[in-house]
Order: sequence, then structure tokens, then C-alpha cells
Amino acid sequence: MTRRAGNARADGRRLDLGAALRAGLTTMPRMYGEAWGALAFCVVAGVLPVLAPLPGAAAGVAVLFQGLAVLIAWGALTRISLTRDLGGAQALGLGPAGLQLGAGEGRIVAALLLNLIFLAILATVTTLLLLGVAGASDLDAEAIAARDWAAAGTPLQLAVVGAVALIALGVPLLFAVRLSLFAHASLGRGQVVSLNTLGVAEGSFWPLLLLLIVVALPRIALAALSAQGVLTGAAGQIAGVLVLVLVQVPFAAGAMGEAYRRLEYWTPGMERST
Repeated sequence: MTRRAGNARADGRRLDLGAALRAGLTTMPRMYGEAWGALAFCVVAGVLPVLAPLPGAAAGVAVLFQGLAVLIAWGALTRISLTRDLGGAQALGLGPAGLQLGAGEGRIVAALLLNLIFLAILATVTTLLLLGVAGASDLDAEAIAARDWAAAGTPLQLAVVGAVALIALGVPLLFAVRLSLFAHASLGRGQVVSLNTLGVAEGSFWPLLLLLIVVALPRIALAALSAQGVLTGAAGQIAGVLVLVLVQVPFAAGAMGEAYRRLEYWTPGMERST
């Protein structure tokens, strides 16, 4: 896709983390009111397998059912987050009570698959690079397994392998964060947007990373409570579903919608590509 001249964030577009977080909170009531059906569908899809576990292949069907419910809910919440009023969300294809499964959801899935393929290739290349450097460094594998770093190799060897390991972990993370607005871009532009999401998030890696960490805090807190034995068994799983569907996902959609609106540079009529 061609970009407007001087758009290397000289266009003044930037991600205001505080504004994005406020939007995440203030948009949630709208989401409950306009997408209550999609949220309820998602809760049912998540809770039913906990209350009535399915055997064998039926469990796989339940997982697919959950994936479909998440796609419908995320599509609805994303549409709402991109607009200021109900009419705008409906213009983007928002269905009754947020229940819709149309071209927008198809674009989200297509962009997701393209991004996953790209990240898988990237992770494979960086892993091979790490293995090659580790193999060429003649480190002592037994000492590494025993965590005896003094005997594993010289400080220079360990430093080189450590630097390559940071690159192997950091590069996929860098791209994953910058690709995180793909669903908003695909619905906002009305076309499949995968790698071009990198351009939308240009210059905003750190605030976008912080935003993703903050929106994940409810789930992280729940996982910590589960690890401490506070929430266990079926009750813990149901609590996890409720927190994810009714708190984290609406908040994330609203916050990321504000981030997308502030960073997007594309306008109708510009060259289209993924």
C-alpha cells in the first residue's frame, strides 16, 4: 500500500496511552448495550463445557464453537470501538445485539491466518539462527542443563548466545505487537489488512506494548489467584470465562479501537492491498 508523503509519524499521529485506556473504560457500557447478545453467546459457549464436559471428538466441536463465539463477539466489539454512535456501528455491519457473521469476520480470520503464517516463519528463522550460533559457540550442553554457567563457556561465548537469544525472542514480539491492530484495521478499511498493520502502528511499539499489558491485567490477576489456590476447579474456570468475556475483551476492544483511530493514516481511495 502506498502511504501519504511525510507519514513517518511526522503526520503527528501518535498513541496516547491514557486516552486509549479511558476509551476502553468509557466504551464498555455501549458494548454491553449494543452487543449483549454476542457477549451472552460467548459466555454460554465458554461455560457449557465446564458444566457439562464433552468426551472425545465432541470436545473438539466445543472448541470450534467457542472460537466461533469469540469471533462473533470480537467482531461486534471492534465495530463498536471504531464508531462514536450506534448508527456508525451498524454501518460497519453490526448485527442485532451484536450477533453477526459476515464479510467482516471473514476478513478478520484471513488477516489472522496471514499474520500467524508470517510470525511462524519469523520465529522459525530466528530459532534456527539461535541454534546455529549456539552450535558454533561450542558451549557445554551438560553444563547448561545443570545451569552451571561458569563451566558452560567463556563470558564472551555466553554473551553472544544471550544477545542472539534476545533477538530471537524480541523480533517476533516486536512484530506481534505492531500487528495487534489487524482486526480493527480490517474492519475500519473494509478489506483484509495483515502486514500493512505494521504501518499503522509505526513508531508506537512501546505505548502499544504497554497498552496490551494493561488490557491483559484482569486475566493475569485471575491466573495469579488460580495459582495460589484461591480460584480452582469449575468455579475458577467459570470466573475466568466471565472475566475474559465481560471485562477484558470489551475493555481491550475499546482501548485498541481508540489506539487505531489515533494511528490510522489510510483514507478511502488509497491503493488497497494486504
